[in-house]
Amino acid sequence: MVTIYGIPNCDTMKKARAWLGENAVDCHFHDYKKAGIDERRLRSWVAELGWEALLNRRGVMWRKLPQRIKEGIDEETAVRVMLEAPSIIKRPVLDTGTARYVGFSPEQYAQIFFNP
Repeated sequence: MVTIYGIPNCDTMKKARAWLGENAVDCHFHDYKKAGIDERRLRSWVAELGWEALLNRRGVMWRKLPQRIKEGIDEETAVRVMLEAPSIIKRPVLDTGTARYVGFSPEQYAQIFFNP
């Protein structure tokens, strides 16, 4: 089963979920605000995608981090921050069961689901 990870009020999440619905892609929504993210899953994403691809450095959560953490960010610190505040993970993370993808564009999703 396809799972999309994120938070419900994110505009990009709304667009991605709408695209999935309009294209009849059955998926489960994992809400970080309600369910968080488990460390094992996050570490597997980091191994597959890289922590830099997952860490959202443009959002409010990044701006709220103390400067000393931002300046010294590395993989282990990034994982700790993402576990403590999953809203700092770029959205959405789409898990098709065989691969994970970060972000959303209609073209990207069409490629994933209709031109594998």
